[in-house]
Amino acid sequence: MNADLAEIIKTYATSSETELVKVLAAKSKQNITAILTDLLTLYFNDKNSSTLREYVIVDLSGFTPSERKIGYNGYKQTNIDGAISEFCEAKPTNINTNDEKEKQSKGKPVKKLNGGGNFTDYTFKRLEKDIEENPLMIIGGFIDGRLIHIFRFPFNSRPFTDNLRAKLIKRFPEGKDIYGEYLRNAKFSFKDYRDIKELSIEVFVARDELANYKEFMTQQLYSKLKEASND
Repeated sequence: MNADLAEIIKTYATSSETELVKVLAAKSKQNITAILTDLLTLYFNDKNSSTLREYVIVDLSGFTPSERKIGYNGYKQTNIDGAISEFCEAKPTNINTNDEKEKQSKGKPVKKLNGGGNFTDYTFKRLEKDIEENPLMIIGGFIDGRLIHIFRFPFNSRPFTDNLRAKLIKRFPEGKDIYGEYLRNAKFSFKDYRDIKELSIEVFVARDELANYKEFMTQQLYSKLKEASND
């Protein structure tokens, strides 16, 4: 970690705002640039927090990011009365290439960007609520904190909801929730939504640059992004 960044982090956590401002004011423009770059790199690649990644893909999709810990990740309001007209559910994934290269050197399985995601602690009740609310699903793919793609589609799309329902039935064979129990990890993959008619694809790197990330994506995902980047 940048030494100046470390100093500012500790000052923020242990001193007053006045002291923090004083420390920041003493830094040169070059120092501030380096500090901010380091901070963004750390935050975007944080394995334990997807806050910034969620914020970016929600904002780029035209929604207002929600600050609530639970519920949907973003919303849109009507211009007339301020009522919420639409929600979105963001699922960002980041691949840290240094980690994956280290795994590869040790002969361990390497994680690749694949367009998948998951819902934690899922239930039939939650599924029915999501079907009724029909939030826009926003699937973001990052590599080393760099946004590569966003996929968007309505939650209430048959192939997608069929997959989630099948996983719930496997966990709860009687087809109903059990109080205090959950499907801890309701996974979905690219194949569960790739053929949805309303699927939109936005690629954030140039076609030639995309090839630089190829080894850290599944072939299926890479082919789809390469095809979309020709549009």
